[in-house]
Amino acid sequence: MRIVPSLSSAALSLFLLAGPAAAQLAPAPTATAIVCETYAAGAMIEAQLFFGRNIGNEIGVSERDWTDFLNGEVTPRFPNGLTVTDGSGHWRDIETGRLVREPSKILTLLADGDPATLVLIREIVDLYKGRFHQQSVALVVRPVCVSF
Repeated sequence: MRIVPSLSSAALSLFLLAGPAAAQLAPAPTATAIVCETYAAGAMIEAQLFFGRNIGNEIGVSERDWTDFLNGEVTPRFPNGLTVTDGSGHWRDIETGRLVREPSKILTLLADGDPATLVLIREIVDLYKGRFHQQSVALVVRPVCVSF
C-alpha cells in the first residue's frame, strides 16, 4: 500500500522538476514552416469554398449566374488569381433522410492569412448565401507553402 503513494510522490516530483526546464524549450517548428523553408516557398493559406448550385430541388444558380457572381464579387476581392472547379455534392438531408445530390462550384484561393483576407472570404460566403438563398457554403482553410 505504501508503494502507490511513493510512486505518486516520485512522479509528481519529477514532473515539478521537469516543468521549468520544459518551459524553456523553444517551440518546435510547424511542418508547414519546415516545408516552406526547404522549398523556399512562402507561407500562405489555401481557402476552398464549396458553393451548391441548387435552390430547393432544382438548379437555381445557372452558369451565367455563377460567372456574374465570380466576376462581380470574387475576382475584385482576389484579383491575383483563383481557381474554380466543377464538383458534385452529395449528402443526406437530416430532415427528410433522403440522399441529396447537386452540382457545385469549388473555389480555391491562395492568399495571405491576415485578418483582412479572412474578412474578404467571409464576405463572399455571405453574399452567395444571400443572393442564391443557400443554407451554407462549406469553407476549408489551411496553411500551405506556395511557390510560383
